Amino acid sequence: MSSTTDPQGATPIATCPLSIEINGETRQLDVYPWTTLLDLLREQIGLTGTKKGCDHGQCGACTVLLNGTRINSCLTLAVMHDGAKLTTVEGLANGDELHPMQAAFIKRDAFQCGYCTPGQICSAIGMTAEGRAETPDELREQMSGNLCRCGAYPNILSAIEDAMPETRKQLADSSEVSR
Repeated sequence: MSSTTDPQGATPIATCPLSIEINGETRQLDVYPWTTLLDLLREQIGLTGTKKGCDHGQCGACTVLLNGTRINSCLTLAVMHDGAKLTTVEGLANGDELHPMQAAFIKRDAFQCGYCTPGQICSAIGMTAEGRAETPDELREQMSGNLCRCGAYPNILSAIEDAMPETRKQLADSSEVSR
């Protein structure tokens, strides 16, 4: 732990060292113990693709992939993930080549305002890796933690169905499938 002062310069506040791989880049950071993973991404690192929706784990806008598993980044403290591998929506594409799920969301017009889209895409990739959803009803159930206030659900479902085979292949090729 290191120590810094509060904004008024009076009370020492301890920070914790954190080493975390974010979108393929290892970062050495000092974070306050109460910093959520979401706030670390958005406020300290500047990756604003991950959205803050409800800040209570009820909307899914903040979904990211932690060690290949989808999580709500607003519900976990950054210091709990020292040494972890984190993927945000910004880390899905390979250069100019979109991830199959991203491409399917565009093709199927699976967004309106787009606020929920990063979380929807990360959740869909994580769900695909989990391998528990095959039918449309199972897909809906497994994606139920991601809300879309615009109601683009039919297009989101179509995009996920389109992208699942290529996403499975990509996950298998990169050994990220957690089965």
